[in-house]
Amino acid sequence: MLTQPSFGRRLKQLRQQRGKTQSDLTGPGMSSAYLSRLESGARPPTERAVAILAERLGVPVGAFETTDPSSLVDVLAAVLVVGDESGHARRMLESALSGAEHVDVGLQWQAHAHLARLLTADGERSEARTTLTKLAALSDELGHAVLRVYSRLHLARVQRDLGEADSARITALEALRIGSEDSLDNHDMLRCRLLLASVTAELGDLAEAFRLSEEACARVGGQTGALAAQALWTAATVSTRKGNYELSASFLERAMTALSSRDDLLLWMRLRHAAAALALQALPPAPDKAQRYLDEARPALELVGTAQHQQESAFLHAQLAYVRGEYEEAGRHCEQAATEKVRLNFRDRIRLEMLMAQIRVKQSDPTARARLYALAAEAQANGMLDLTAEIWRAACLGDQENSQ
Repeated sequence: MLTQPSFGRRLKQLRQQRGKTQSDLTGPGMSSAYLSRLESGARPPTERAVAILAERLGVPVGAFETTDPSSLVDVLAAVLVVGDESGHARRMLESALSGAEHVDVGLQWQAHAHLARLLTADGERSEARTTLTKLAALSDELGHAVLRVYSRLHLARVQRDLGEADSARITALEALRIGSEDSLDNHDMLRCRLLLASVTAELGDLAEAFRLSEEACARVGGQTGALAAQALWTAATVSTRKGNYELSASFLERAMTALSSRDDLLLWMRLRHAAAALALQALPPAPDKAQRYLDEARPALELVGTAQHQQESAFLHAQLAYVRGEYEEAGRHCEQAATEKVRLNFRDRIRLEMLMAQIRVKQSDPTARARLYALAAEAQANGMLDLTAEIWRAACLGDQENSQ
């Protein structure tokens, strides 16, 4: 199979051997821009393109085959240069890794780490979990504590986002054990503690989660920057799980103050999404405040937001419309959030489906209540007790409305 970047290297080699320029090969069916991207490794070759190039170079199609498979070094270099246009970088890495069992372990580690980042950014969490599991095994083979902690931190994050709170807790604890045994005290160790606080809260041990988050906040003290903002955000999340919305809002305000948009625009945007979500969950809800935070986040969303962040924004706008009693508008935003593959994490995916069922309750759909019960059972099966309680409250409220 002809794959990049080996095809591009071979194409350039054949062209130069025959003393031809790129212009000599362009014409019907082969634009100069497309040819350039083929040689650079930025586009995969099609059968038609290979046939055209073979004819213009005066070589058989088999001349593009090479006994030297595309090296992982070249693939990594290519994907770092061209980015992940339409998932091409992912496919290049996956193809190169499929035959790289005997390649240097350190190089395999780098390739798996980059592939995991691409998969996570695209919301492909199940595939990212598989890649990160391999990354953890490679880290163990290398024996470097920093790499072992890094791989498990990111694996635990993906497990949490998949709703696998128990597994995420075990993985985070393993990362902390490894780091402690090697006397590590880096940022990833603090991020592991924050993640452990988050999943501990998901599992219902709010006292322990709050202790962990307070300990992390004490470590960053009065610092500013991304890590301080993440610590304060985690403390806000735990406070929300405890039902203390006032304390949660205080932590989030401090987090937003601690981070400049110049430091990390994506995190800056996500904090405002979190603040909007909190304003909508508060008792009573504060829709005007939520609207303000969403308006602040919109320019950043347009600049750096991924498909996942677009879905999160649509979900927040759906919640805002629902709180305002604009049920048709809420339904439209829900449809927007679920138009394509849902990239939301487990909690938000369940809450999106809960909101859609609540809207159907308002529309007197007789199947809506059963859907809420099913969602509550799914949340309970994943050990998310506060989410289970939230869904049961929504179901009971729907029952009360139907009885009136």
